[in-house]
Amino acid sequence: MSALLVTAARGQETPLGPITAAAYHAFLASRTGADLGAGFLQCPSWAQVKGGWRAQLLGWGPDPASGRLSGVALVLLRQLPGTRKYFAYLPEGPVADWAAPDVDSWLDPLLRHLRAAGAFAVRIGPSPAYRRWSAARLKAATGPGRRLADVLASEVDPLGTAVAERLRARGWSRCGGEEDGDAQPRHVFRVPLAGRTTDDLWAGLNQEWRRNVRRAQKSGVEVVVGSAAEIPEFYRLLRITEERDGFRLGRSLAYYERQYVALNAEEPGRMQLYLARHEGEILAAHTMVRVGRRVWYQTGASADHRREVRPSNLLQWRMMLDAHALGADVYDMRGVPSTLDPDDRPYGLLRWKLGTGGEVVETLGEWERPLDGTANHALYRAFQTYLARR
Repeated sequence: MSALLVTAARGQETPLGPITAAAYHAFLASRTGADLGAGFLQCPSWAQVKGGWRAQLLGWGPDPASGRLSGVALVLLRQLPGTRKYFAYLPEGPVADWAAPDVDSWLDPLLRHLRAAGAFAVRIGPSPAYRRWSAARLKAATGPGRRLADVLASEVDPLGTAVAERLRARGWSRCGGEEDGDAQPRHVFRVPLAGRTTDDLWAGLNQEWRRNVRRAQKSGVEVVVGSAAEIPEFYRLLRITEERDGFRLGRSLAYYERQYVALNAEEPGRMQLYLARHEGEILAAHTMVRVGRRVWYQTGASADHRREVRPSNLLQWRMMLDAHALGADVYDMRGVPSTLDPDDRPYGLLRWKLGTGGEVVETLGEWERPLDGTANHALYRAFQTYLARR
């Protein structure tokens, strides 16, 4: 498959151009669009979440103007200060069939369109997976100084390998090389749901997880779906979590309020806020996003006290059950660190997610390239230098 994808002859180009939000939504809801598994970062509503970026909705197919599409892309454009040039970013996109042999038929027109729009460089996030590791394999491989790259993968995706070769052959570079240098997480944790019963999901939890879920239930923890009114409380708990766990997302309360409004205006229930209450107090709050047959646990927050009643475990179990009831194929718990060293602080997050019995998936990550033209290449080199010094 790899050789076929890399050496396939270039055929006739596919028409590509701007489309309306209505046409974009209709494609995502179609059978073809649903099969491509678009992520929430490629929904039109995401443009309203990201301040400081100008957005374009593009589509390609037999006749984009009439809504006959085979792929779409949300493009975010950030102007380079002091110039009329833009950095083009397609977060976890475009929404395309990467297995098709004629990828160049729409990729080349896409690059020309972006160059004409003033972009000097573009970053994309192809959807195919690259490698997968089962929870059991990783649990057995933990140790001092160990990392994911040190462990033989349970599965290597031939499509992901082929797409990576194809991009390299066309001048694209993987952001951060073999290290995780992407804006979006390269390593994610996914729990398969398709073809499984709720009993199967319960059996997939490890003993500690099942014990903690039962403990939360016996302690009287109640899980409910909240509303926009509880987002400030979610944000307060998030700041506590960031301080406790030593990370900083750098997002404001207004960002989460804007996200909640934008995603749910696009489709009611697209983003939900789950709350775990104990004795009337909210102890944990997690956000969940759904698009088509995919569901994501996006962001989690919890209090420092009463952790013994295990509110986050019960929250996740309820969210997993709800994702299953919605008919989702996968419950995506988003990013995990690449360390397998129990003494590394970030390993705690991976250990917690491993308990659900899912798998770590290394995506293809993000890829960049400058657009044609001497000036664009010069701007791109300057841009890379700037980022390296930050």
